[in-house]
Amino acid sequence: MAIPVVEPERYAEQLAAKRDYLESTFAAFQPPALEVFESPPDYYRQRCEFRIWHEKGDLFYAMFEVDPENPKNKRVIRLDQYAVASERINQLMPQLREACLKSNELRRKLFQVEFLTTLSGEALVTLIYHRPLGEEWEHEARALEVELGIMIIGRSRKQRLVLTQDHVWERLEVDGRTLLYQQVENSFTQPNAHICQKMLSWAREVTSDQQEKDVKKDLVELYCGNGNFTIALADNFRRVLATEISRTSVASANVNLEANGVTNAQIGRMSAEEFSLALKGEKAGRRVAEMALEEYDFSTVLVDPPRAGLDVQSCEQLSEYAQIVYISCNPATLAENMAILTHSHRIERFALFDQFPFTDHCECGVLLKRRMD
Repeated sequence: MAIPVVEPERYAEQLAAKRDYLESTFAAFQPPALEVFESPPDYYRQRCEFRIWHEKGDLFYAMFEVDPENPKNKRVIRLDQYAVASERINQLMPQLREACLKSNELRRKLFQVEFLTTLSGEALVTLIYHRPLGEEWEHEARALEVELGIMIIGRSRKQRLVLTQDHVWERLEVDGRTLLYQQVENSFTQPNAHICQKMLSWAREVTSDQQEKDVKKDLVELYCGNGNFTIALADNFRRVLATEISRTSVASANVNLEANGVTNAQIGRMSAEEFSLALKGEKAGRRVAEMALEEYDFSTVLVDPPRAGLDVQSCEQLSEYAQIVYISCNPATLAENMAILTHSHRIERFALFDQFPFTDHCECGVLLKRRMD
């Protein structure tokens, strides 16, 4: 894995290369013109993790570059600053390092540091150790919280010490509204908040015309995480049913619904595969009964799957909906899924969200509508 080299003066060039790649990859599906949403060229990641490297009395943040010819060989790269990370993380990196250098209790067997920050500068720092943490560590860590204006969690084997709280509150500006999101330590959140705002706005726009005869229908959302899309899209639909398998994410999603005053959405803790069976009447039980599936009239499905994309059965399930919003973090598996979905649907909108500048990573958004021919 190569560590991104941030060169803001070359950002337009690398973004054009991604555009060319996507247009070539998806040309066979005859999509409309690609919509490109650019990121700030630097300081765009709100969360990062670093190994801590100890060397002759010193310690520093480290990442590793893998030798492509021999993956077992890894080169240690020292990072005093990291232009990929948010400005708040870059501000904290030297401050935290200096504090650890001064304190044997804080530095001893410190193995990894994880930063979670927000656009407003809130910061949660997780310190991970190869030793048990006791009262002396907690005393010094609490003093460091005050000194740096952060929140700290200490982790070691079978230990998780939350000193203040285990989450931050992100505030995203989307179409003139401020959306609140509880983001919990060690749970998935969109790392590039700037792009996340644009992605939510795009999703709102492409689903804003789903009304038929001025009657709103319902949205089903798979892999909803902490309710990232659920909250932004709720007022485009009569009702929203969102599913997620992670217990922590479901809990956060429910907190976020309440924080944003969303009353027409329900979160079900269930995998996409289980939900598919429930829709077919092949799965019963308390959780299925609580969903009251018979009360919904779904017009749209939103799916944001892992990098592996969707299997054939899941694609067949999606094809039953009039409208599909597909968010993908892997163009290769997206193209495989489009080869199936475009038999029943046509691509109406196609977008590139540049979540990770100066890498090959492409985040895509596709709106598909059922073919009438």
